[in-house]
Amino acid sequence: MTTLDFSPRPGAAPLPRMVLAQAGAEARAMLRNGEQLLLTLIIPILLLVGFSQAALIDVEGSRIGFVTPGILALAVMSTAFTGQAIATGFERRYGVLKRLGATPLSRAGLLLAKTCAVIAVEIIQVVVIGAVALALGWSPHGNPLWVILLVLLGTAAFSGLGLLMAGTLRAEATLAGANLVYLVLLGLGGVVFPLTKFPSGIQPILELLPITALTQGMRSVLENGAGFPTGPVIVLLCWTVAGLGLAARTFRWE
Repeated sequence: MTTLDFSPRPGAAPLPRMVLAQAGAEARAMLRNGEQLLLTLIIPILLLVGFSQAALIDVEGSRIGFVTPGILALAVMSTAFTGQAIATGFERRYGVLKRLGATPLSRAGLLLAKTCAVIAVEIIQVVVIGAVALALGWSPHGNPLWVILLVLLGTAAFSGLGLLMAGTLRAEATLAGANLVYLVLLGLGGVVFPLTKFPSGIQPILELLPITALTQGMRSVLENGAGFPTGPVIVLLCWTVAGLGLAARTFRWE
């Protein structure tokens, strides 16, 4: 007769299982938060519909073809930078990160889980925004591999900047600063307004912004069917190295 062993077996779960569980919790928290949902989905969709249907901007070619890549770039920034910075800042203030640090999940595992959650939310954003754009007459072009590369690099760059802000500033300052940066980059990053509308003297400076690089790269591939976006990739790589490097050196968990 088989004897069942009910004795306890203490020990941590395998790292992939812990990361997956934490990533699921992070993603659910982002999608259940009304402010996060407004930032990640509702505002981008409203901007997409408004700027593609109303004659608010003067662009060459299809208006929906111009606006959609910028809105996709904005969605990446809203999740990887603004949303993550605010959420992580308040997690640090309320001691959530300190408590998670006492669990078997390592700090590297926690950061990996947050990254996976951000990517999961971005996939939902791309599907929803893409579906709305297609319904409005969008016809994308180009190699999807370059789009995926740009999204991953943009995610890494903005995540580094978000964690840098959340790990060094007070939660209230992070909240104000992240929203301010969001609005500034929305206005100056070529998301809905062509860079040619700005004075020629500041255009080269604006092209070095991460949101501009992501927007211009997405637009060159999806609207113009261009090849490998060398310039935007280099800019995003520089922001990724600088942001993640500084965040790793300065992030405070308490």
